[in-house]
Amino acid sequence: MAYSLKICVAQLDPVVGDLPGNADRLMAIRAQSGRGTDLIVAPELYLSGYPPEDLVMRRGFQAAVADEAARIAAATADNGPWILTGAPWVVDGALYNAALLLGDGAIQAVCRKSELPNYGVFDEKRVFAPGPPPQPVSVRGVRVGVLICEDMWTPAAAAAAREQGAEILIAINGSPFEGDKIARRTAQATARVRETGLPLVYVNQTGGQDELVFDGSSFAMDAGGVIVVQAAPWVVCAVEVGFVRTDAGLRPEPGPVAPAPGELEMTYRALVHGLRDYTEKNGFHGVVVGLSGGVDSALSAGIAVDAIGAANVRCVALPSVYTSRESAVDAAECAALLGTSLESMPIQQSVDAFLDVLHTTFAGTDPDTTEENLQARVRAVFLMALSNKFGHMLLTTGNKSEMSVGYTTLYGDMSGGFSVLKDVYKTHVYELARWRNAHVPAGGRGPDGPILPDSVLHKTPTAELRPNQTDQDSLPPYDQLDAILGALVDEELAVEDVIRAGHPAELVARIENLIYGAEYKRRQTPPGVRISRRNFGRDRRYPITNRFREASSKDGAEE
Repeated sequence: MAYSLKICVAQLDPVVGDLPGNADRLMAIRAQSGRGTDLIVAPELYLSGYPPEDLVMRRGFQAAVADEAARIAAATADNGPWILTGAPWVVDGALYNAALLLGDGAIQAVCRKSELPNYGVFDEKRVFAPGPPPQPVSVRGVRVGVLICEDMWTPAAAAAAREQGAEILIAINGSPFEGDKIARRTAQATARVRETGLPLVYVNQTGGQDELVFDGSSFAMDAGGVIVVQAAPWVVCAVEVGFVRTDAGLRPEPGPVAPAPGELEMTYRALVHGLRDYTEKNGFHGVVVGLSGGVDSALSAGIAVDAIGAANVRCVALPSVYTSRESAVDAAECAALLGTSLESMPIQQSVDAFLDVLHTTFAGTDPDTTEENLQARVRAVFLMALSNKFGHMLLTTGNKSEMSVGYTTLYGDMSGGFSVLKDVYKTHVYELARWRNAHVPAGGRGPDGPILPDSVLHKTPTAELRPNQTDQDSLPPYDQLDAILGALVDEELAVEDVIRAGHPAELVARIENLIYGAEYKRRQTPPGVRISRRNFGRDRRYPITNRFREASSKDGAEE
């Protein structure tokens, strides 16, 4: 079939700062592109890697990006496909988030992003200047309206492109994963094509960058809002879509439509890819995990094995006198299911040594959380020693529920290089663990069966830092706690609204106080995979010193 325009959607996983590598990967896609391909489209800021943050303000970095763009442009002198790729770009002394159209050996056009997001994880107004409304560019005689990420999320840019004669919209994106993000993207794309009457090609990156993960899920949509081509999520791929000219305008030809995974699978794979890319892109040889026999450490270890393989995951049990036989058995069975070894490093001798040194100073005081936290800190010392000696990154195993209320030990179980469950509430931890026990994720490097024993899913959560301890000694049941946290943290609801929803006033006041009181701890946490709109990182920026409370409570954070 003769196409008016044939586009190759390059769903790629860039590395921030690896300018030659990013350029080479794009040119490799070009070399492998199908016969008759006219245009290869790469994601937003692909050449620099996304998000480059303040790196884009360095003059040397800007110059290096320009050099790579020139190298790619020169390679297009062979009369092959043109390339549209995102890059930070300087125009008349101002820095823009731009899309470069490269073809016939030269830079044919520079399109500048007009709508700059400045919310959540986005700080684009800090480093970029806003561009003018998009003017269509010509590719093989077709007028293309180029939208750069946020440009697609409001009507103005698409409308401007249409008014200037665009026949098709191409949206290049660096759109991070969130639980409902695919549905929201699709809704925005549908609104734009129906407003303009134009088909749209949506190109998103995949992979992880620090705390952000990108699912890809690129697609082509016809002018009626029907997705006719859909790339699979979480994979680097090149998908081609051809457009034919009809009396009603350009029409995309139907192509492969990858099935959409369910929400639990998408979230689990987000955690796997976030950990995999953070580990591999930063050059770690593997990870070390303290395996307690509880669900958090078991799921963290399982995600690690799915991310980087059992041979690269070192599991360590660190029992104390309070560690139950049940926990020891569960940890051993979990390691066996995962195919990892399990070392045992009893900590009691070291804990006793610290207590002996502190005996005189602590004389006349009663044991409290100080002695409990000492155990957690001794464990961290052992785990960090293994990390230092063997080059394995320490994987922190705490969850969002604990981090929200400070139910975690500073310089103890909070220690580590990466926190895979940082944005996962405890109730969600159980859901993900059950899902993984019943399913094998695509692209996973772990076992074909369960990753943790059923007993871990059914026992009462406990830190095992004192006799007969359970989490519910200090916290309400997790289903109740997580509902309140979701309202106060994720939705930013007023305390009175949370109470009005049916939660006890005294409990809501207590949780509010714990959230604020633990802010200083969260500032010292390692990075972790972001899967929600309000993770504890750049999404939520609260002061540490803060006396505001909507309700009163005497509870405070513990260290």
